[in-house]
Amino acid sequence: MPRAERGRVRPGFTGATIDRADRLRGDPAALAAAMADPRARLLALDGLDPLIERGRLQWRALAEAPPGADLVLLGLVDGVPHFVAVPDRAGNAATGRPPHIFGLLAQLPRDEMALYGAARAMVEWHGRHRFCPACAGTTSAFKGGWGRQCGGCGAQHFPRTDPVVIMLAEHDGAVLLGRGLGWPEGRYSALAGFVEPGESIEEAVARELLEESGVRAFDVRYVASQPWPFPSQLMIGCHCISEGRALDIDTSELADLIWATRDEVVAALAGDADARFIAPPPFAIARDLLEWWVAG
Repeated sequence: MPRAERGRVRPGFTGATIDRADRLRGDPAALAAAMADPRARLLALDGLDPLIERGRLQWRALAEAPPGADLVLLGLVDGVPHFVAVPDRAGNAATGRPPHIFGLLAQLPRDEMALYGAARAMVEWHGRHRFCPACAGTTSAFKGGWGRQCGGCGAQHFPRTDPVVIMLAEHDGAVLLGRGLGWPEGRYSALAGFVEPGESIEEAVARELLEESGVRAFDVRYVASQPWPFPSQLMIGCHCISEGRALDIDTSELADLIWATRDEVVAALAGDADARFIAPPPFAIARDLLEWWVAG
């Protein structure tokens, strides 16, 4: 059964059930009490990867956190505080999607995958913001790990999410798919690109399509969004209509473009050996968009 039923899309990294407990972040006494709670738990990580046991995230006692580590309050689960510690090498970790990560995440239930995604995005952000961009002074975590403050100029810095549009352009019963440079042979996905300053979502969709494929699109519609923690983006899934099928591929970003029919998409999603292309992997919103499109 596709995850994208008619009119409903449930992308990966969504569906977290944890209470984010924002009310505790700015309350020093409440935050100290959460850290002193003997039930408090610490997310177990191997670098930035989750440690998984019997299909669940591993949690340890908060007392096992490295001395002096920056701690992020992820929230409360049944009233129990849950934290993640920022690894020393978080700032040096490679961004993007590690090739093995989907195999790990496939073992997790939906809510835990979402919780890990938030934790990973936060520890990577802390690792990249140990120094103030305003004065280069050393920063330290505050507000329960949901901000950093410069010890020099006092500037406060908070996590940001980069908006990215990802879209299916449709023309006469087929959708436009692309293969990125260096991708496995046969793998195709929806086109995507960052929203630039001064742009709306609709304008970004139209610009990215024109730049990457030469396709002019209209009637842009929002479908669903997905937090993407590699490192920290908000994928904004859209659908639009193309004026035609003529292509002018941007070879600096793409290896190939194809128009795929509904039957071809169905075969790819089913993993048929004779399918024209390999569908996007699980947990990627591009796959959800294709399932949504097939569902009507």
